[in-house]
Amino acid sequence: MSTYQQALDYIYSFVDQEKLAPDKYVPTRFDLENMKTLLSMVGDPHRRLRAVHVAGTKGKGSTCAMTASVLQAAGYQVGLFTQPHLHTFRERIRINDRLMTEEQMIAALNGLKPFIQQLPDPSTFEIMTALAFQYFAEQNVDLAVVETGLGGRLDTTNVIEPLVAVITSISHDHTYILGDTLEEIASEKAGIIKDGRPVVCSPQRAAPERVIANVCHEKRSPLTLVGRDWLWQPGEANMEGQSFEVRCGIPDPGGLIEDQRSRDFWIPLLGRYQLVNATTAIATIDQLCRQEIGISLEHAAEGLRRAKWPGRLEILAREPLLVMDGSHNVDSVHRLMRALREYLAFDDLILVVGFSLDKDITAMMRELTSYAKDVIVTQADHPRAGEPEVIVERTERSETSLTIVSNPASALWRALELADKEDLVCVIGSLHLVGDARAAWLEAQGQEFERDPAL
Repeated sequence: MSTYQQALDYIYSFVDQEKLAPDKYVPTRFDLENMKTLLSMVGDPHRRLRAVHVAGTKGKGSTCAMTASVLQAAGYQVGLFTQPHLHTFRERIRINDRLMTEEQMIAALNGLKPFIQQLPDPSTFEIMTALAFQYFAEQNVDLAVVETGLGGRLDTTNVIEPLVAVITSISHDHTYILGDTLEEIASEKAGIIKDGRPVVCSPQRAAPERVIANVCHEKRSPLTLVGRDWLWQPGEANMEGQSFEVRCGIPDPGGLIEDQRSRDFWIPLLGRYQLVNATTAIATIDQLCRQEIGISLEHAAEGLRRAKWPGRLEILAREPLLVMDGSHNVDSVHRLMRALREYLAFDDLILVVGFSLDKDITAMMRELTSYAKDVIVTQADHPRAGEPEVIVERTERSETSLTIVSNPASALWRALELADKEDLVCVIGSLHLVGDARAAWLEAQGQEFERDPAL
């Protein structure tokens, strides 16, 4: 491969679970043998990584971003592996906020290709995970923060032995693979827990928390519960971000906050759920401190202050307000609607929405139409994106105006035409939809950003 386009074409030429409809998933295909074999052939780069491993339904990307930002503020070279991306595949693999370059990706993929060809039925996820681990090892990162793609137990990333395993909020999503109950989903997420390694867990409902606690007991893994061992209190908030107070209830010395007094922090992310994610990141940093990784309170405060995570309650304009958010299940949609009313002042709400058809569209649209004056339904440029007509068919009758617009860019302009200066336009749905709409907005503003060519 000599061009970046050729590299992308090669990666996406394999089975890509992100792009398959639920009825095309093959649950028996999920195992770690290919991943282990591929990594073994290239020298097991994952074994050279000191990593934080993060699973969960909601909040895992934000928690990863904040954790990595704190480690970077402490002076470490930090690899960050997340998914999916907004505009370019290379967002998934970065070191200290620097995306893997096109040239680096081409070279790394050319090195992997002879080994990939020896695998039976390799997948896109396996290739991108091996690419990330090899790149981080070759660049000698001090620490890596790794987000699971799907589940945990059989996720391609679950070959690492992390310093800390983190499980964020669990709710119903990907039920066709992970299970129909919260207990089943929690069991899959808890698959990242390793024998004797500490675990940090965000607040959960009783059933998934019990599953996680049982797995920790079986594996003799110390469990830190946010909401029990770490407490937070909201502070002042504006459109730039929010402050909050954190208190550690762990009496053992050696952590980030040793005297059990409260400390104040600030994050440039909105939503009360982001305070939970930030506190989870702080609890994770505390566990790293207890393993003699040098991080001070000042590093933690600075890292949280610098954290970036686009496409998550991101404010792009003020008159009218323009917000984009990748909420795509019932729980996250509910949280977003509450956050918009709590953090922002506006008259009418105009939504641009699009979802994949495996989601609970009826419940999400019921929530959205109860708040919005107008809803414009569109379709992201992605194989799993649901047809707008089907989404409208699954929407219960209400007084909200429903309009179908064929593509996200046109839907965004239509929403902005409908909005007065005091209104709020919110693009909500998959990150693929947000990525399409965000790209259209940034291009219209003349802002430069990295974007992959159309596949």
